[in-house]
Amino acid sequence: MPKPLYVRELTSEEREQVRTALRSSSAFTVRRSQIILMNSEEQRTARQIASRLRCSDQCVREALRAFEQEGLVCLQEKSHRKHHLQTKFSPAGLERLAGLVHESPRQYGYANSLWSLAQLAEVSFQQGLSSETVSHETVRQALKKLDIDWRRARQHITSPDPHYERKKEP
Repeated sequence: MPKPLYVRELTSEEREQVRTALRSSSAFTVRRSQIILMNSEEQRTARQIASRLRCSDQCVREALRAFEQEGLVCLQEKSHRKHHLQTKFSPAGLERLAGLVHESPRQYGYANSLWSLAQLAEVSFQQGLSSETVSHETVRQALKKLDIDWRRARQHITSPDPHYERKKEP
C-alpha cells in the first residue's frame, strides 16, 4: 500500500486564503480548498477525504500534488486544452499538401479522379510531406487548418486516348 500523501502545514495567510476560497462560486475551487484543508488541518488521508467529499481518491491525490507543486494557484481551474498541439506535417509539408489536393490522383497511380483522405495520407507520406504515416483524420485536420474543404477539390477529367491533350486544345 502506498504511503499516504500529506501537504505541508499552511501558513496563516494561506489558511485564510483557502478558507476564503471555500465561499467561491466555482465548484472546482471549493472542492480543492476542502481537500487541502482536510489534509493539512485534520491529517486525513486521500481515501478518507474522498469518501467524505464523495469523489475519487485520484481526484484528491491530484489536488494534493498540485498544491505541493503550485501552491495556492492550484485553486484556480486551468484550461483542459492540450498544451502543445502537434502536427505530423511541417509548415513546408502543409503547403505542399495544399497543392497536392489540386492535382489528379491518377498522377500517383490511382484509378479515380477525386482524392480520398486515405489516398492523400498515403501519398503525403510517399512524397515526404509527413515524417511518418498518418491517418486520414490527421490529413483532414491539416486541410481544415489550411481552410481547404477536401471534398470540394477540383475534379480532374482525363482520358486514356493518347491524343486527348491535342483534342482538348481550342
